[in-house]
Amino acid sequence: MRNNILLACFIVAITIVSCDSKSVYDVYKSVPNTWHKDSVISFKISPPDSIKPYNLFVNLRNTNDYKYKNLFLIVEMNFPHGKKVKDTLEYEMAKPNGELLGTGFTDIKENKLWYKEGVVFNESGEYTVNIQQAMRENGKVNGVVELEGITDVGFRVEKSENNK
Repeated sequence: MRNNILLACFIVAITIVSCDSKSVYDVYKSVPNTWHKDSVISFKISPPDSIKPYNLFVNLRNTNDYKYKNLFLIVEMNFPHGKKVKDTLEYEMAKPNGELLGTGFTDIKENKLWYKEGVVFNESGEYTVNIQQAMRENGKVNGVVELEGITDVGFRVEKSENNK
């Protein structure tokens, strides 16, 4: 009886996860202990369509060890034919009282952060997205060498509302 209940729960969980009809690409990569300032996390994407628009997200999982209000990232998209687009992005990670933003009931929070909206992958081939942390502490010139509290970095491509 107990095994049947566990099996049923497993099937329901898989069904819920697999019902994400917007997702085209959704991959996470683990960050070992700390995220070094020179560590670049890369994702290779082969878009399914070169005409329809997509929304792009940076996904993060962080723990209570993350001690900053904001997060600065450098995100670079490399196109198949050599073009590169590099953005420096800032995301709010905590409320003014220090409570971490994101979803999750444990001490691990998940954040889905907007990167770009309505992107059309008009070049055929493989795109590469590189993500690097660019944190600085107030009043200090050098960046944070070892960023604590980020456990996973992900990248997500979703069908936009105009792309169903």
